[in-house]
Amino acid sequence: MNSDEWRQIVDLRNEGESVSAIATTLGISRNTVRRALTFETPPRDHRPRSGSLADSLAPAIGRLLDVNPNMTVAQLHRELQWNGSRNTLARAVERVRAERAALTPQAAAGQSSNIPHFATSFVGRKDDLRSLRAMLGESRLVTIAGPGGIGKTRLAAEAASEYRRAFADGVRFIELASLRSKSLLPQAVLDGLGFGDTDLPEHSVLESLVGSVRDKKLLIVLDNCEHVISACVELISLILRSTVDVKILVTSREVLTVPDEHVYVLEPLSTENNSAAIELFENRASAAIAGFTLNDASRDAVRRVCIQLDGIPLAIELACARLTALSVDDLAARLDDRLALLTVGNRGGPDRHRSLNATVEWSYDLCNLREQALWSRLSIFAEGFDLKMAETVCANATVEAGQVLDVIAGLVSKSVLLRDGSSGTVRFRMLETLRHFGASKLTPDDAAQLRCAHLRWCSTLVESARSKWTGSEQERVSNRLRENRANLRLALQTALSSPTDESIELASDLIATWFLWSSAFSIREHRMWITQFLKLTTLSNARIGQLEATMGVLQTMQGDRAQAARTLESAVRRAELANDDATLAFARQTQGLNTYLGGDFEGGERHLDEALALYDRIPDGTALMWTAHIEMGMLCSSNGETLRAAKHFELVHEQASATGEKWMLSYSVYGLGLVALVKGEFEEAIRLATLSLGLKRAFDDTVGTTLVTDLLSWAEAAAGSNERAAVLLGAASSMWDSFGMQLYGSQHWVERREVYEARARKSLGNSTYTQSRQQGATMSRAQVIAFALKEERDQRADPRSTATSELSPRERDIASYVAQGLSNKEIANLMVLSVRTVEGHVAHVLRKLGITRRQQVVNALTDTAGRF
Repeated sequence: MNSDEWRQIVDLRNEGESVSAIATTLGISRNTVRRALTFETPPRDHRPRSGSLADSLAPAIGRLLDVNPNMTVAQLHRELQWNGSRNTLARAVERVRAERAALTPQAAAGQSSNIPHFATSFVGRKDDLRSLRAMLGESRLVTIAGPGGIGKTRLAAEAASEYRRAFADGVRFIELASLRSKSLLPQAVLDGLGFGDTDLPEHSVLESLVGSVRDKKLLIVLDNCEHVISACVELISLILRSTVDVKILVTSREVLTVPDEHVYVLEPLSTENNSAAIELFENRASAAIAGFTLNDASRDAVRRVCIQLDGIPLAIELACARLTALSVDDLAARLDDRLALLTVGNRGGPDRHRSLNATVEWSYDLCNLREQALWSRLSIFAEGFDLKMAETVCANATVEAGQVLDVIAGLVSKSVLLRDGSSGTVRFRMLETLRHFGASKLTPDDAAQLRCAHLRWCSTLVESARSKWTGSEQERVSNRLRENRANLRLALQTALSSPTDESIELASDLIATWFLWSSAFSIREHRMWITQFLKLTTLSNARIGQLEATMGVLQTMQGDRAQAARTLESAVRRAELANDDATLAFARQTQGLNTYLGGDFEGGERHLDEALALYDRIPDGTALMWTAHIEMGMLCSSNGETLRAAKHFELVHEQASATGEKWMLSYSVYGLGLVALVKGEFEEAIRLATLSLGLKRAFDDTVGTTLVTDLLSWAEAAAGSNERAAVLLGAASSMWDSFGMQLYGSQHWVERREVYEARARKSLGNSTYTQSRQQGATMSRAQVIAFALKEERDQRADPRSTATSELSPRERDIASYVAQGLSNKEIANLMVLSVRTVEGHVAHVLRKLGITRRQQVVNALTDTAGRF
C-alpha cells in the first residue's frame, strides 16, 4: 500500500463505503483496506501500486489519446478533472500508453473473440495462470484436466483473455458441452471459429475447417470435451498436423492421450488458513450476504466447510449461496451430515466426482418442491433459454406458467441458474454438471414428454420466423433463431432418434424452411439435416417435395447444378401431384436460377416468369416472390437489359422498405448497384454495394455478403481503386470457397469477374496484386465488411511493414516489444513463449537488422521505415 492508495481508501470510507465496496473499487484485498484504516497518517510508499481509482480512468484516457496521442499528463489532468495525485495519474497514463503500444495493429485486428465473461471475480488461480502460460509457450496443445466443478472453464477463459494479444488472429472459445452428436463436432468448431461457414460441397467439413485456419496465428479453446473425446482427438490431431501457428487449449475431465498433448492437472483450491479456498468463500459469501467478513469465530467453520467440499470451487460457490438461510456454523454442520457417508479418494478419480455430486444433491435438497421440479425440467434446453421458453416448455401441474418467473428467480439466487443479459435480452443457463444432475431426476416418461414439448416450441419458433420474415421484426426473429441454434439442433435430433408421427411432421416442416441457412445453420448443415430427413420412409409426398425444393436452393448456391436440376425436377413433380402451388412456384423459381447460372438465359427466364405468375396467386408468398424478382433482375443485367433489371430491383426495394424488412432490401440495393456497374456508373455502384453490405451485418448471410463483396471489388477496379479491388477480390474468392463453387459455379459470372481481375492485376503488377489479394483472403466476414465500409485502417499502408520485411511475423512482433523497452521475460509473458525462445528470436532480430544492441532497435526501424 502507498500514500495514494491510503488517501483513496480513507476518502471512500469517509463517504460511507463499506470495506468490501472499497476493496472492489480499488481492486485490492479487504485486509489491505482494513490495515489502511488503522493508520492515522499516510504510510511511506514502499511498492508500486497494483490498482487505483486512476486505473478506472483508463478508458477515458484511451479515448483522449485517440484524439491526440501526444496529449501531456497536464492536459489530461485538466480534461479529466482529476483531483488526485499528479504522479498517480502519470503512472496510469504510462500504463495506458504501454498497453496501446504493445497492441500492434495486426494484433488489434485479430482481437475479436467469444471468450465468456463472468460477473464474479477470479480468485485463487494466479499461480495456475502463470504455469499454464509457460506450458502454452512450449506446447501447441495443452489440456486442463480435472473433475467437474474444479474450475477448468473459468481458468481457460481467464487464460484466453490474458493471452489473446499474443495471437494475431485472436482467440476463439468454443463450448462443446451442449453438443450431442460427434458427427457435428467439426461444424460446431467451424461455427465457433467465425472465419466463414466453409461449406464446400466437394470437400469434407474437416478439409474446409483446416483450410480456414491453415494460415492463422490463433488460439482455439475447446471447452468440455470429455463426452466427445474420440472425435476431439481426431479433429485436434488434424488441425495440429495441418497448421504451424495454431495452438489449442482443451478443458476435459478425461485427458486426450495423444503424443502432442501437455496435460495440466487442475488441483482443488488449497484449504489451509488464509488459502485460496477460504479467499473464494469470503468473496462469494460477501456477494450473497451484505457485510459478510471473516473473523476469528467464523474462520475455523469456513475452513471446515472448504475441507469438506474438497476445495472444489463450484461446491464452495453453491455452499455460499445457502448463507441466505444458514449461518456458517449451520452450513458446516449440514455438510457434515450430508457428506459423512462419502469417501474422498484420488483427486482426479470417481470419488472426487462423487464429492461434487453430493454437494449438488445437497443443494437440490435445499430447493423447495417447485424449484426441484423446474430444475429438472429446465435441463431439456441446450445452451440456454429465456423466461418465455421456460413457461411454454416446462410448466406443468407442479409449476404452473404463472409461477415460473418466481421459481426461476429462486434458482438464480441459489446459483443453480446463471443469468446472461449481455445481448440485450435476459437468458438463463445451467452449468453442465447441474444440467446433467437435473436430467437424472426425470422419469423416462417425463423426459420423453419434455422432448416433445421442446420440439413443439422449436417448431413454433421457426413458424413465427416465417410469418414475420418480410416485416420489421425480421432482424429480431433472425437473432432469435441464431441464439437458439443449439436448441434447434437438439429438436431435430430428437425427431430422428425417437421418431413419432408428430415429431417427424414438426421437424420436417421446420427444416424445410428455405431461409434457415441465413440465420440458424450454415448451408452445409442445412443440407445435411434435409438429407437425413429425406431418408425417412414415413414422409408424405407433399413434405418430400417441400424438402427437395429447399434442397435444390442449397445445391444451386453451392454450384452443384446437375444434382440441383434432378432434385428440383422431382420437387416439381411432387408439388404438382399434391396441388401445392407454393412449393411448385419455389421449385420453378430455383430451376430458373439454376438454368440461368448455367448459361441458358431463355430457359431461366421462362422458369422465373412461370414462378412469378404462380406467386401472384399465392397470398403468403411475398418473401420468395421478392427473391424471384431479384433473380430475374440479375438475369436481365447479364443480358444488358438494365432498364428491365432496375424495375425488378426497384419493386423489391419499394416493398421491402415499406414493411421495414432488411434482408431482401439488401439484395435489392445490391441489384441496383449491379445495374449501375453495367451502365458504367462506377461510383454509384460502389456506394450501393457498400450500403448493401452494411445492411447484411444483421444476418449470417455468407452467400449474400460474398455476392456483394464481388460486386464491390469489380466496381472498385472499374473506378481505379485497384488495391482495394484486389483485397476485396481475395476476400470474395475465399468466402465463395467457404460454402461452394466460385460465383455459384457460373461460367459467365466467372468470366465477368476475370475482366476486373485482369484490370487490377495489370495496374498493380503481379506481386502487389497477389499480396493485396492474399490480405483479403485471410479476412473474416466481419473484417471484410469493416474494410468495405472503410472502418478499418489498411494495415499494408504501415511503413513498419517495409522496415522489417526480412523478419518473420513473430520476429516483427518481438522487435516491436524490444523497441518499447520490454525485457525478454516480459516479452515471453506477453507472447506466451518461453524466455529461451524469446532470447533466440531477439538474437535473430539483431542479426537481420545488422545491429548488436537492443537499444539500437528503435533507430534501426526508424532509419529504414522513416518512422516507428
